[in-house]
Amino acid sequence: MLAAERRNLILEKAHEDGRVIVSELSKSFGVSEETIRRDLDKLAEDGHVTKSYGGAVINERSSIDLPFNVRRNSNPLGKQRIAELVYDVVNDGDHIFLDASTTAVFIAKNLKKKKRLTVITNSIENMLELADVDDWDIISTGGLLKSGSMSLLGRRALESVADYNVDKTFFSCKGIDIEKGVTDGNDETASIKQGMIASAGKVYLAVDSSKFGNIAFSKICEMSKLDVVITDRQPPAAWLDYFKQNGIECIYPLN
Repeated sequence: MLAAERRNLILEKAHEDGRVIVSELSKSFGVSEETIRRDLDKLAEDGHVTKSYGGAVINERSSIDLPFNVRRNSNPLGKQRIAELVYDVVNDGDHIFLDASTTAVFIAKNLKKKKRLTVITNSIENMLELADVDDWDIISTGGLLKSGSMSLLGRRALESVADYNVDKTFFSCKGIDIEKGVTDGNDETASIKQGMIASAGKVYLAVDSSKFGNIAFSKICEMSKLDVVITDRQPPAAWLDYFKQNGIECIYPLN
């Protein structure tokens, strides 16, 4: 196994469990503890983890996005539930924005039975997923390919997003908080989502339940910018009360 592959697996485990232990990783991968410590040094240097005695903990407030393959494997069941709910709010012929989140890839895959959709996205994975759909228009934003994220970012992407007016925007985030609003890992990804929100007739936040109450580095928008929140399980009562009082529809599975 290449060192980069091992580090991605370590990061995936840290993301799932919140922390990792050097001795356990050493046994799991069949390498020395010194090798694992070097892996953790690299992950800490990149801003993904914070080293602790005997291991490391995930850096929840990092402004650096996790690699796409790590994010894709986080809560796939929840993302699939969200995608199934999104299917019911998309109409044949809709023009939609899809962001470069891993949740959006689940949404793209689940929408394939719809007819004549126009999808504008800055996600390489979304474009690959939809490449075999015949009667849709798939539009790339263009822009600078961000290493590891499978997303197109930068000035060109922002300009492209501003050129379109769509029926609906579907995007995800790292955190949603009543006071701090909707947040993401860095300014580059947040700015693209801001553009998608500004150009949409209706704004849908597609976010799994683990993100409620989290605050990430860069603000995407105030809660007031959201029309609908789609999530994988019923939020706590305080959140449902907030949504009702502020005219935000909340959609979640009933079982």
